[in-house]
Parts: sequence; C-alpha cells; structure tokens
Amino acid sequence: MVDLKGQYEKIKSEVDQGISEVINQTAFINGGAVKDFAKELEAYLGVKHVIPCGNGTDALQIALMALGLEAGDEVICPDFTFVATAEVAGVLGLKSVLVDVHPDSFTIDLDSAEKALSPKTKAIVPVHLFGQCANMDEVMDFAKKHNLYVIEDTAQAIGADYKGKTGTFKAGTMGEFGTTSFFPSKNLGCYGDGGALFTNDDNLASIARQIVNHGMGQQYDYERVGVNSRLDTIQAAILQAKLPHLDAYNSARRAAADAYDQGLSGMEEITTPYRAPYSTHAFHQYTLKLNKGNRDELIKHLESKGVPCKVYYPQPLHQFSAYHDAARPESDFKVTNELCAQVFSLPMHTELSQDDTNYIVEAVKSFFKS
Repeated sequence: MVDLKGQYEKIKSEVDQGISEVINQTAFINGGAVKDFAKELEAYLGVKHVIPCGNGTDALQIALMALGLEAGDEVICPDFTFVATAEVAGVLGLKSVLVDVHPDSFTIDLDSAEKALSPKTKAIVPVHLFGQCANMDEVMDFAKKHNLYVIEDTAQAIGADYKGKTGTFKAGTMGEFGTTSFFPSKNLGCYGDGGALFTNDDNLASIARQIVNHGMGQQYDYERVGVNSRLDTIQAAILQAKLPHLDAYNSARRAAADAYDQGLSGMEEITTPYRAPYSTHAFHQYTLKLNKGNRDELIKHLESKGVPCKVYYPQPLHQFSAYHDAARPESDFKVTNELCAQVFSLPMHTELSQDDTNYIVEAVKSFFKS
C-alpha cells in the first residue's frame, strides 16, 4: 500500500545527514531538531504554534486535556474513522458521542451531530478523512452556535488546503486545535512514532507545552497534571528532511489519483472518490465504493495479481463494545453502516508510476469482466 523505501532512497542523503547530526550532538530528547522542525512546520502551515508530541493519539488526548474538559463531558466525533479519534475521550473520563457521515465526502454530518447534542456536549472533532477536509465553514458555524470547542483530526490530511469563506487555510489550523500523526505511512511521516498539535491560541499553546512534559512550567514546577509525550529528536530530524518535499508528495498522490480516476471512470460497479469544491485532496488513501459485486472476492482477485487492497474501515465504531450505546438505533448510522460494507482502498503513495496505476486499473477492471 506504501513504498517507504523508494521514497527514502530519493532523500537518503538528507535523512542520513540529519540523523548523523543528532547522534553527534547527543541531544536525543528535546534536541535542536525538535525545536527547528516545530518552527518550520509553523511557517508551512501558517499557524502560530506547533507543539510536537509522541504520536497522533497523544495529540488528540493532549488537546482535550488543554481545553479543560471535565469527566462526563461529551465530545462529538464521526463514527467512520480510526478508533484513536474516539478512544482518547474515554481515557480522560469523557464520552465520545458518535455521529454519521456524508455519503460522498465521508466527513462528519452536522445534521447527525445536531441530533446528538446534549447539555454536556463541549467539543466536536471533525476528521479530515483520507486526505480531504471536512466542510470547516459549516463546522465552525455549528461550533459557534452551540458554544463548542473544535479539534481538527488532521492525521490523514496534512498539507491539504481548505478554501473557506474568509480565505484559504491549511488543514488543522482553523479550530482551537489541529492534531496530526507522523506515523510512517502518513503523508508526512517519520520512521517511528510522532505527532503534533497546532493552535493559534497563545494560552492553549502554553498549556499544551506543559502537558506534553509532565505538566511542568518552570523546571520541577508542576502547574497541572500532564503526560510524557515528546517527539524524539531523531524523528524530528527525519521530518525536517521530509517537510520541504510535502507539497511534491501530495502532488504525486493527486497525480496517481487522477490516473485512477481516468482509468476507472464510467464504471457503474464502483464510485471513485469525491473531491469537494472547498478542499484540495491530499489522498492519504484512494478509497472507492463498490456498488456491485463481492468485495471479499475483489480483494482476493487483486491480491492474486499482486495488488494490495485494504478496507478502511470494515466496522463502524458504534458497533464495538467499547463504544456501543444501546440507546442509539442503527438508523442513526445509516451512511457509516453502508460505507463499511462498500469501501475499499487501492495502493496510494508517492512512488506510484503511470505503469503502476495502469496495471492496478486493469486489475480492477478484469475482476468485473470475469
């Protein structure tokens, strides 16, 4: 599904030099590369503060901690997403309230969110799924109307542009916080775990910086309860080498998506990814809907031809025991239930060639001809 080795070989000298400098300096925790990378990412995103941390899940948790939510408060998030979006609320004694998504963009459905509101609702987490922004104008208006905090889950869409009513903004820079993961397969990924929070709020940034380092303000002065979640200096050096290439990486992904779209156009058996007019698409995944045919058989067929194929996500979060709410009927999650039965993802990464996409397209087509 990804070709990290091919990507590394193109920037090997930059990555190796960065790692070597960290080892020579022996500043393995909170070294210079961490601070420099944060500044460089701030400049790229056009945001005032980037707070690096240990991973993307921690970033979501730290954002909720920094907002000062209390046990029992409710956080709205989409049902169709990776579990990290919902699990962090439970870790903090909050409640994740799952809502349905749009059938085209797969992002949060605010009509569904409206029905899920309660006096305990304090925050909403729009997920910029598969590389495309949620409709943030609508999300921000909804949040303002209901006095909610907004935490953008940007783990799959770093570098995407949101074209809003008041200008163009990078994904993750519009809410109280944006969060991201630097998991190796992400559009901007390191060679281990890593994550970050983004915010334009000076006070929230100060609080988050304390939380990531045991809640410490001045040395050995613990102003609040925190965690130990720091971006490793070696990983920061790797991210420094990759960040200047991020726009090119996303362009390569869009080019591969264009080739898929062209090759698969006109097929009634599948629906190619929707591209919203309000967002560029970073194509973390190229995810289609299967309208006709057996998905398991399609996956077996593709794998027999050497084409990896994955399902993101095969089961709605609300159906897992950890997130099940007996009071919510299945009709509340109609779209998510349908998507989990329909979606499948083709290989998507920076190293896909025209020959690769041609071969994959023909492999998909051949399934429906057999």
